[in-house]
Amino acid sequence: MFEERNKLNGLDVPADMRHETVTIPLAHGLDWKGIGYLLSMVGAVLLGAIAWPNPEDPAWHLPALIAGVATTIAGFGVRYMAHLKQRKEIEQAKREAERR
Repeated sequence: MFEERNKLNGLDVPADMRHETVTIPLAHGLDWKGIGYLLSMVGAVLLGAIAWPNPEDPAWHLPALIAGVATTIAGFGVRYMAHLKQRKEIEQAKREAERR
């Protein structure tokens, strides 16, 4: 039942694409910068937990603490995204240099 094909062999891929190779860039090793950013995010949460205000503290302490931890984590996230973009640009430049 499934042995029959609806096309002749060799017609699945157009002739001019049959010898085209595709390379997929793979990450080499650990992304130490990414691990560092992740650890820094965890550290921001832990410091926020330690600094959690007491009931007798002024009311503005809690929103300020939450905003501080959130912006710190967001900042690390943005820096990591910039790092990934830079790595991608470097890899692209290397591929272009190899073509020349």
